[in-house]
Amino acid sequence: MTWDLSQLETLLSKQDNLVITREENCLLIANQDGLDAWLAVSGEQILVESLLFGVDEVTDTQSLNEEILKTHMIFPLTTVGISSVGGKDYYTAFGSLSSQSKEESVLIEVNTLFQNVAAFLDAYQTHLK
Repeated sequence: MTWDLSQLETLLSKQDNLVITREENCLLIANQDGLDAWLAVSGEQILVESLLFGVDEVTDTQSLNEEILKTHMIFPLTTVGISSVGGKDYYTAFGSLSSQSKEESVLIEVNTLFQNVAAFLDAYQTHLK
């Protein structure tokens, strides 16, 4: 089976700890801790992304980037990158998986992203203004 957005909305809406809102071609997913993530289906992939903090909130981007590169492997299934949103650059946490993944894999990806976002925010707090 290849997932589409409606099927993913139905799957994720069954999770008691998540609130799902449909936003055009994406799902906005909020967890009980107040963290948000965006989910989209793009071709053969399901992408899940959450904004961490603005690049302009970082005291020394070179130092943070080096720390991210040295520590990223301790956060399973999630990568940190920089995305531009509304003309502003943000550090983001994201994960992707096949649009043919099993239901369990989709749920693991979303839940792991939220766990890792909280861990990233804690781990990199010392780099913020």
